[in-house]
Amino acid sequence: MPTALRICPLCEATCGLTLTLDGTRVTGARGDRDDVFSQGFICPKGASFGELDADPDRLRSPLVRGADGTLGEATWEEAFDLIARRLPPLVERHGADAVGVVLGNPNVHTMAGALYPPVLLGALRTRSLFTASTLDQMPKHVSSGLMFGDPFAIPVPDLDRTAHLLVIGANPLESNGSLCTAPDFPGKLKALRKRGGTLTVVDPRRTRTARLADRHVAVRPGTDALLLAALVHVLYEEGLTDLGALAAHVQGVEEVEAAVRDFTPETVAGACDVDAGTIRALARELAAAPAAAVYGRVGGSTVAYGTLTNWLVDVLNVLTGNLDRPGGALFPLSATVPAPRPAGPGKGFALGRWTSRVSGHPEAKGELPMAALAEEIDTPGEGRIRALVAIAANPVLSAPDGDRLDRALGALDFMVSVDPYLNETSRHADVILPPPPPAQSAHFDFAFNGFAVRNQVRYTPAPVPLEPGRMDECEIHARLILAATGMHGAAPHTVDDMVIARTLARAVTEPHSPAHGQDPQEYAARLTGRTGAERRLDLMLRLGPYGLTLDRLRAHPHGIDLGPLEPRVPQVLKTRSGRVELLPEPVAADLPRLREALSAPGDSLVLVGRRHLRSNNSWMHNVPTLNSGTNTCTLQVHPEDADRLGLTDGGTARVKAEGGELRVPVEVTDAVRPGVVSIPHGWGHDRPGTRMAVAAGRPGVNVNQLLDGSRLDPLSGTAVLNGFPVRVAPAS
Repeated sequence: MPTALRICPLCEATCGLTLTLDGTRVTGARGDRDDVFSQGFICPKGASFGELDADPDRLRSPLVRGADGTLGEATWEEAFDLIARRLPPLVERHGADAVGVVLGNPNVHTMAGALYPPVLLGALRTRSLFTASTLDQMPKHVSSGLMFGDPFAIPVPDLDRTAHLLVIGANPLESNGSLCTAPDFPGKLKALRKRGGTLTVVDPRRTRTARLADRHVAVRPGTDALLLAALVHVLYEEGLTDLGALAAHVQGVEEVEAAVRDFTPETVAGACDVDAGTIRALARELAAAPAAAVYGRVGGSTVAYGTLTNWLVDVLNVLTGNLDRPGGALFPLSATVPAPRPAGPGKGFALGRWTSRVSGHPEAKGELPMAALAEEIDTPGEGRIRALVAIAANPVLSAPDGDRLDRALGALDFMVSVDPYLNETSRHADVILPPPPPAQSAHFDFAFNGFAVRNQVRYTPAPVPLEPGRMDECEIHARLILAATGMHGAAPHTVDDMVIARTLARAVTEPHSPAHGQDPQEYAARLTGRTGAERRLDLMLRLGPYGLTLDRLRAHPHGIDLGPLEPRVPQVLKTRSGRVELLPEPVAADLPRLREALSAPGDSLVLVGRRHLRSNNSWMHNVPTLNSGTNTCTLQVHPEDADRLGLTDGGTARVKAEGGELRVPVEVTDAVRPGVVSIPHGWGHDRPGTRMAVAAGRPGVNVNQLLDGSRLDPLSGTAVLNGFPVRVAPAS
């Protein structure tokens, strides 16, 4: 049977797949052994590509809300006509900020989601932007922005060359890696152990990753920043700091020493429930390793001190001389970022340039907290959000207090959703624009190549042609932009032509650009590609650091290896000082809050989330193969706590917090430490009006309903989804 290549879009590992085709139907998927990056690795999600691609519940044509209030099938022209009639007048009457834009996790897994939402936001000129980042990784963007001047300058562990990896709040054997794009993360960790390296995992659960580790530290949830601050303290106290070649490019080393003076191992031990001797051993082992990296992820981000935790991760990398050196933590260089500028001071990174209307939450990276979306809709007054454009987003499940948001969405004047499913959020839309299945879309990883553990570049055209009645996802986005901004009727390529023209107008005037001094029209005429998106990709490759072209990429269907990560400081720095700013002022101002945690009483029972290899948030629960077996939504509880609380394995528990109450099946296991319970994120498929039969058959519970949205990391606006107190009892 014929085969075709496709980069997997189902998680951040970006593995290459070889699809088996029967006409236009995908009948199988296996790892592409010739892929320059993944080399044949595949996980259960990738293996189920064909099943997800052919999901009968995927919408095939637009849905439009009729006069009777029900959603019905419509033509593409009818859908865009309605948007053009309804959305621009709302902006004209109430202002740009009256239109909210919500971007979900799947946006970064598609070409369209990477290329077009920034254009939509620029055209609408709205400040009402909410994304999945404030439910996940925004603390990392903020700490990187403050330290390095660029919120996308995120160092990743050099997994193939490190000798010591300290993982905190991450479970890459289940997630396949996050903000660290690494196909076959399990194999890389096993290779680390095989070459004599050390793996240390800090996590309140004994995850699959923790079971592989040399040392598992079962820290109390939410105290990651205290533990890391104590490690930094030990480095100073015992004279273990050595910045190496980075020393000339760092400022604030002495100031950090003073800032962590109070966080001794003995002082934090009680709060973390980790003995002081273990803390000192962790610091010494990290400093003694010939090459080491500290890597933190969602468990250290979605907590009360998320930005401080992520800041301390990189402080440790800097102080041990492991930032920006082989085997440590390095900055990837993607093929589609602009060619590097000469090293020197930049514009820096600022927080709080504006605030949300109701609660005054400061923006971060141009975004407001997703937890504030409901109040921005349902609180009366001038400037409230009256219309919403949701792109690949399901915040009713992913954000705190989905019940309130559910009600708020029902009160909007108008809503558009770009989504393949009629789900818990899109069911409120007046127009739903469904993208085609992934086999009918080309793929390039604009976002994840910037976090890859090896520099490489790959592009896969659509394996099968669009079915009749479908519309390419890039065209959907382009026409949405035109309809939403009063340009309905213009050709879709108009959007791409404008972007190309603006990009070249800047590039030809910048001395470091490959297009410097050239005629923009002549340069644009060289671009190749059948679509506007391909032409934009070709332009980005040409203006990028490697001087590639789309034609060259097409000639290498398994990708082009661009080599291991290399040191990039000071070139990567965009701070005003032109140096790594080790103690940014906003971080210093937040440290007193962390000191208060030293004397705060510990909660008797706290909740954390968890991941499963077959699940990627809420959007994969409608695939039978992935929503089966042990991939269940249960309350994991330690045997000691189960005995104390009167819970039985297989029974039902009642879980309460400030946002609500859940009833959830109990799973008694020593995989969680005493004092901790765990419920996975992304479930709760029990609302009426959806069209996801498999997910509705095993709905689970929405853990975020336990929260009311008041718990946020103040610097990043990220919701506290882990380490919050709960009350648990047997269900009557």
